[in-house]
Amino acid sequence: MATSGQGIGYTGEEALEEYISAHIEAESTLLRNLYRETNLKMLNPRMASGHIQGRLLKMLVSMIKPKIVLEVGTFTGYATLCIAEGLTDDGVVHTVEIDDELEDFIKKEFEKSPFSNRICLHIGDALKVVPELGITFDMIFLDGEKREYPDYYNTLLDWLRPGGYMIADNTLWDGHVIDDSYNSDPQTIAVKRFNDMVHADERVEVAMIPIRDGLTLIRRIN
Repeated sequence: MATSGQGIGYTGEEALEEYISAHIEAESTLLRNLYRETNLKMLNPRMASGHIQGRLLKMLVSMIKPKIVLEVGTFTGYATLCIAEGLTDDGVVHTVEIDDELEDFIKKEFEKSPFSNRICLHIGDALKVVPELGITFDMIFLDGEKREYPDYYNTLLDWLRPGGYMIADNTLWDGHVIDDSYNSDPQTIAVKRFNDMVHADERVEVAMIPIRDGLTLIRRIN
C-alpha cells in the first residue's frame, strides 16, 4: 500500500516534487512542450532545468534585477527562457552552448518565445567566448561541462561585477560529492574542487540550496 500522500509507484521524493509543482507558478505551454521535446529527442534530458528549478530561476532574476546575464550551457534552452522571462524589457541574456549540433533546435525554440528579443545565443567554448565579448555581467548562471567548473569559476568571476551573482547548478552532483565511491570520477572531482574554491574565496559569499542536483548562490562582494 502506498504511503499516505503518495501515488502508487511514486517515491517520497517524486511525490514531494509533484506537490511542489502543484503549488508554484504554473509551467507555461511553451516550457511544457519544450521539456517534452527534450525528453523525446535528447540524450540526458535530465540536463534540462524543468518546472521547479525554472520557476526559481525566474524568481531569482526578478529579485536580482540584472540587466546583463550570462548563461553557460544552453542545452535546449529551458533555463534560458526562464531567465529571459524574469528580465525587464531592456535586459539581455547571453547564453553560450558548446555543442553546435543543438543550434538549430535551440533557435527554433527561442523563436517561439515572446521573450526571444532578450536572448543572444553564442555557439562555442564559454572560456573563449566570454573574454571575446568583453562584457561585465550582473548575473551568471553556470550549467556547463562539470569538469570545467573550476576553470569557469577562475575565468568568469572576473567578468562578474562586484555585487553581482553567480548561480551554479549541479553542485551536489546527485550526492556524489559525499560518496567516496566517486572519488576517482573526473566530474565529481571537478565539482568538489569548485565547491572548495568557492568556499575558500574571500571575494564572495555563498549559500547552497539542495534543490534537484544542488544549486549554489554566489555573491561577489569585491
